[in-house]
Amino acid sequence: MLADKGLIGQLKQVRQTVTERTSDLVVTAIGFLGVPYRRGGNTAESGFDCSGFVRAMYNETVGHMLPRRAEEQAAATEKIDRSQLKPGDLVFFNTMRRAFSHVGIYVGEGKFIHSPRSGAQVRVEDMNGSYWQRRFDGARRVLGGSAEEVKAAAVANTGN
Repeated sequence: MLADKGLIGQLKQVRQTVTERTSDLVVTAIGFLGVPYRRGGNTAESGFDCSGFVRAMYNETVGHMLPRRAEEQAAATEKIDRSQLKPGDLVFFNTMRRAFSHVGIYVGEGKFIHSPRSGAQVRVEDMNGSYWQRRFDGARRVLGGSAEEVKAAAVANTGN
């Protein structure tokens, strides 16, 4: 019945589009390796802080504008289990003695790309290193992109 209505073909196309965008996101993010950290920064020219980097990558590759702060990004995205991580998902850490104080983009094989701290540059790190493992706060998946989806996820995830 689904095949009769062309829905299987549409689902395959949607899956392919999501895969392509995720690949584009990770490839684009890797292209920013070495850009310096700057608190409040959200461009390659000025430098990035962690959430500014994530926001810029999603806006540039997917056309999806995430909120500005890491904790707001966590609230506006879908909670997933660490075992469900796929490239392009967001990973959150407690680096300032508060939940969701740091964010990066999962690139696969237990690694993530982020803008870590003052004096450092955008880089890829291993989530299984003791520093990051102790501070892991959770994983989130960015939804399709409509403002309604983002608002619904923020309401559903409040307090997570």
